[in-house]
Amino acid sequence: MRKGRVSDAVIRRLPRYFRHLTDLELAGVERISSSALGQSMNLTASQIRQDLSCFGEFGQQGYGYKVENLRREIADILGMHQGHAAVILGAGNLGRALIENFHFERSGFTLQAAFDVCPEVVGTRIAGLTVRHANTLEEYLAAEPCDVGVLTVPRSAAQGMADRLIASGVKGLWNFTNMELQHVAGDVRVENVHFADSLLTLSYLISEGV
Repeated sequence: MRKGRVSDAVIRRLPRYFRHLTDLELAGVERISSSALGQSMNLTASQIRQDLSCFGEFGQQGYGYKVENLRREIADILGMHQGHAAVILGAGNLGRALIENFHFERSGFTLQAAFDVCPEVVGTRIAGLTVRHANTLEEYLAAEPCDVGVLTVPRSAAQGMADRLIASGVKGLWNFTNMELQHVAGDVRVENVHFADSLLTLSYLISEGV
């Protein structure tokens, strides 16, 4: 159970915990100490314990954490069992790559529909999804409400599509458009994915020898 407000840094480490614990479980590891887990993640044992204490009591002193149980607890904290439904707007190169290759279900999401405006794309099938025309977005969401909209449209279309998704009741936006969205309602969450930011961070680390 969450204990008060959790920092953004802790929240962003949770998926890393889940990923590492999943790998450990697949490798047959049944339990692990905070120091061993921290070593594999380049974190200190103290940081591990502090992060997990934000959500309750986990593990036992002298025993460590039961990998399967901790992975399940973190999955619950991340909301992976809530069954989020998603739609993707933009079925061009990036959108198609996500539809074909990203395993939404492994993160607890179901990708229900894809939308585009390009005549050459609308009506085609991608990994079992028939691409719908974006003009039908509101009609679709009225009949099939979704939690999340994935934005892979051109930058120029990002704000307009985001506004339409929010007006249709979407609670979260996974934004790949490289556009900082404006006037987003306070109860709508936006997760921006800027590929260049990561690459430029790497550039700095190489340049400075960090």
